[in-house]
Amino acid sequence: MNGLWWLPEDPSWKARLKAAKEKPSWAALVSLAGAQLDFLQTMQLDRLLTAFSAGEKPQDCKLPGIRLAILSSCTVDPLLPGLRIAALRRGLWLTTYVCDYGQYQQELLDTGSPLHDFRPNVLLFSFDAAHLLGDKIVDGEPGSAVDIAVDRLAQLWKEAQGHFECQVIQQTLLPTFQPLVGENERRLPGSPAALVAQFNARIRERAGAENADVLGLDEHAARNGIDYWHSPALWHRAKQDVSPSAAPLYGDIAVRLVAARLGQSAKCLVLDLDNTLWGGTIGDDGLEGIVLGQGSAAGEAHLSFQKYAKDLSRRGVILAVCSKNDESIAMEPFRSHPEMLLKSGDIACFVANWEDKASNLRSIAQQLNIGLDSMVFADDSVFERNIVRRELPMVMVVELPEDPALYARCIADAGYFETLEITREDTLRAQNYQSEKSRAQVRQSVTDMDGYLESLEMRLIWNHFDRTGLQRIVQLINKTNQFNLTTRRHSEAAVLNVLQDPNALSLQLRLTDKFGDHGVIGIVIAYPEGNEFLIDTWLMSCRVLGRGVEAATLNLLAQEAKRRGGVALSGQYLRTGKNGMVKDHYEKLGFESVSASADGSETAWRLTLDGFAPLPSFVHAVEV
Repeated sequence: MNGLWWLPEDPSWKARLKAAKEKPSWAALVSLAGAQLDFLQTMQLDRLLTAFSAGEKPQDCKLPGIRLAILSSCTVDPLLPGLRIAALRRGLWLTTYVCDYGQYQQELLDTGSPLHDFRPNVLLFSFDAAHLLGDKIVDGEPGSAVDIAVDRLAQLWKEAQGHFECQVIQQTLLPTFQPLVGENERRLPGSPAALVAQFNARIRERAGAENADVLGLDEHAARNGIDYWHSPALWHRAKQDVSPSAAPLYGDIAVRLVAARLGQSAKCLVLDLDNTLWGGTIGDDGLEGIVLGQGSAAGEAHLSFQKYAKDLSRRGVILAVCSKNDESIAMEPFRSHPEMLLKSGDIACFVANWEDKASNLRSIAQQLNIGLDSMVFADDSVFERNIVRRELPMVMVVELPEDPALYARCIADAGYFETLEITREDTLRAQNYQSEKSRAQVRQSVTDMDGYLESLEMRLIWNHFDRTGLQRIVQLINKTNQFNLTTRRHSEAAVLNVLQDPNALSLQLRLTDKFGDHGVIGIVIAYPEGNEFLIDTWLMSCRVLGRGVEAATLNLLAQEAKRRGGVALSGQYLRTGKNGMVKDHYEKLGFESVSASADGSETAWRLTLDGFAPLPSFVHAVEV
């Protein structure tokens, strides 16, 4: 399968493009980007996007702007439309800069260069195999050539991160060299093809240690075929390493890394049941009549899809069910079918009724306390997919193929759940949602909220930033959108600076209760300004709200600020498209209003610490 095959084909796309030219809008352009586009369509939409924006970020785009620079040893200009439209597909505004041909090192090192004027927040290293390894065949010591090339790139990453504090993406090499031995090419260690394989393996190891993200073109070439990605004729004519026909897919796999760093990856896979998790209709065919498991190709295909979903759950993706069915009938396979791999305990939210699926998806998002834009909807029905696309354009709807054997690959190829690091909290997420069900049951049996909160035996386990929690801290800062007072994003390098700054006041907060461990759920960063502490970042996971954690966090923050000689806390609220829930946060905690913009999008607050009395809370703070 090549191209953007998980997206729907749109027979009316040409007419919609024409209509958008006559009456352009950001929403219309985003919608046009959601179809399965080839290179020419991508170019057409990119031209319209460029004319619409006139180089400025559209007002209707609420997400942070991306300035992506490409440092390259080959021709990459035909790839730029694919990058910009891939960003548009995710509601992101992306501008691009390409260094002069072969001048990447000079531009990176020269602080007066156009690259430095551009100030990228994402820097993509796009090199071809001929440039890095073409003349590096070393008899007897092929590894040294690879080590030299990898060390050289790692130094460039450090330069980029030092100058710009940007996300660094390193592209792996396409296997464009012809084999000298044949099927056993790796038995000739110094052959060009063997060196490319060694380089790609080493670059992945080094990137993991140096906080660089890897764009694995070699793996995609293995899936799609090298002829899809590379044309020898175009290489010799124009030094194009990646064929323009692959530009839409190239853009998508590159931008999904950027989106993941911004916290835009999906969190929840919402599954239909009939003809999705099993073949047939449980309400008509009964438990014995559905097709699932060993004995038939279709049954094994549905079972394989269940395994994929369960594996996603193990790495932190929330699973939900949205089915048109009677709930008792829909639950029967989960309880009684001997071949059923997914069990009710794997499903964080189970909705089966006869309401329309768009309404049920809204209900699932509300129950799970997640945004609709963090949900992926998988349903075999074209009708259901299209109604959800129309009613809930923010939901990612995967265009499942007719053959269930391809369901898992379709979702995997789409990259909805792209993740740059896996933390302990990710692996415990499914377990945490099951624990939340137990908490809800207790809550229903307790008549007063104070009694319920006290019964949870909550502990807020805290310490300052450290290297052990670094990945989770960076992940929360860059993924949390709702309970986030300023939505300031910080790279790993910036968080390391906080960690190493003796004046910075940093808190990482873990919540536990008698049902389990929520993991790290809160982050606070504050800096001294005179004898006050200015809160730069205050964010928390929404799943723990309403339990007094906010009050316990303020008590802890005030305690630490006073211990360092602070006389007051100052904070800002900066409104975004998603954090309206915390606009009154400081007021509720007793801060006094200092200033506010005319439209209320920016407010400033202050809390005097002299005489501050800890707020009541059933959450007990414990330092580790």
